[in-house]
Amino acid sequence: MKIFSYSEARRNLSEVLVFAQSEEVEIHKRDGAVFCLKSRKVSNKSPFDVPGIKTKATTQDILNAVRNSRS
Repeated sequence: MKIFSYSEARRNLSEVLVFAQSEEVEIHKRDGAVFCLKSRKVSNKSPFDVPGIKTKATTQDILNAVRNSRS
């Protein structure tokens, strides 16, 4: 774990972010506050990308169900 003071982290933000890609980084403020920084992997997958399901319902069955729910 790499530790930076708030002033060091502010001056060298790009260096801090490089360290955070491989290990956890702590940033210490003068008032005693401590912050932890670590990178997170980003998924390129959409949350709406869900697998389909097999059903015996026809298009007409689905349209009828929607029509019935609206009346």
